[in-house]
Formats: sequence, structure tokens, C-alpha cells
Amino acid sequence: MELPDLQKYKEKFSQKNFIEKIQRVAKRAGVKLVYVALILYYLIESNKVSVKDKAIIIGALGYLISPIDIVPDAIPIAGLGDDMAVMLYVLDKVWGQVDDEIKSKAQRKLSKWFDDDELDIPKDLFSEDTTDGPV
Repeated sequence: MELPDLQKYKEKFSQKNFIEKIQRVAKRAGVKLVYVALILYYLIESNKVSVKDKAIIIGALGYLISPIDIVPDAIPIAGLGDDMAVMLYVLDKVWGQVDDEIKSKAQRKLSKWFDDDELDIPKDLFSEDTTDGPV
């Protein structure tokens, strides 16, 4: 899959639109997609992240929010696959800046939207060796 030009999706991003979209699609998208999206969202707030990396993250989250992308979100299963691929690509690029505080914030938010048995699922998203980035 060829990645879209994320810069053209930056204007689609806003905190309000992100929260509305992620709440609306949380159960359908699944806990892994929501967890990755939340990690990226909380990275924007970090003063450890460069402006350049924040721009890439905002582009990826704008792509998630946008109803117009490579595979429309309305298509069951595949519709959010391209969004996940884009977010995992960006997460891999900024992985070294993800700390335990960001992961904890994302986990706390997940606990509001998902059942306890679903909350263990994102743990296998990350390898034990944090230098490897997301799996």
C-alpha cells in the first residue's frame, strides 16, 4: 500500500473532531486501532515531540478523521484497515518518544470505552524491547 500525502490531511484534524470520531467508531474499529490513535493523540501534547513529528501525527489523525481516504471507512472490516496502516507507520516513526505516561493516558481512556476483557488486547501491539517499536 502506498501511503497518502499526510500533509493534505492536517486541516482535517481538530481535537473535537478526533474525540467525536474515535468515540463513534471505537467498538467497530477495535481496541488496537483506538489505542494507537490515542497514543498518537497524546504525543501531540508532549513537549518532547518535535514540530515536524507533530505535523506527521496530525496528518495521520486527520486521515483517520477524514471520510475520504483510500478505503472508505463505511466498508466493513477493510474500511479502517488503511487508517490503521497509516497510524502504525507514523507510530513506528515516533516510537522513541512514547513514554509510560502516554501509554497510561491511552489505557485510562480505553477503560472508559471498552470492557475489561478487551483491555489486554493492546498489550501485544508493542514488543518487549522498546527499541523495536510497535509490532
